[in-house]
Amino acid sequence: MKMIIGLGNPGKQYEKTRHNVGFQAIDELAERLNAPVMQTKFNGAYTIIHRPEGKVMLVKPLTYMNLSGECVGPLMDYFDVELEDIVVLYDDLDLAPGKLRLRQKGSAGGHNGMKSLIAHLGSDSFNRIRIGIGRPQGGMKVSDYVLSTFGKEEQPLIDEMVEKSASACITWLDSPFLEVMNNYNGA
Repeated sequence: MKMIIGLGNPGKQYEKTRHNVGFQAIDELAERLNAPVMQTKFNGAYTIIHRPEGKVMLVKPLTYMNLSGECVGPLMDYFDVELEDIVVLYDDLDLAPGKLRLRQKGSAGGHNGMKSLIAHLGSDSFNRIRIGIGRPQGGMKVSDYVLSTFGKEEQPLIDEMVEKSASACITWLDSPFLEVMNNYNGA
């Protein structure tokens, strides 16, 4: 089974915020893959899709960003999913809106959701897709910025990156992640 995890915060007030692009990518994937309705267990919402390549689980941790590992770790244990069989989608301040970066491992880079995942999984060697949201301007606090919505000029770039990240995940279902990286990095 392959597991695709989108990081975000639960609740209507966070739906369109910068911090929730991972959830948006999961929603895009669910639509494209005709996923069954998500069920809630293990502090998260998830669904399992049966495909010719095998089973695919889409996951949205409902623990709030900083505790994402509390959902993902137990889910991986219960369904016996290996580290090389996951991809994590999340927002990245160090990338401009409209930029994607795919990696097979790395530090949390200051992202609290990734810190939680690394702590609960005991490794930083797992596939990830970073979706650029840019840095705050004019002295805005990072915590306020990531919980803000995108500006009118940014939204088309974000929509495109959500679509591209979903396409990268679909490509990964039957291709090595290294190949997916080569095709989508810099997109």
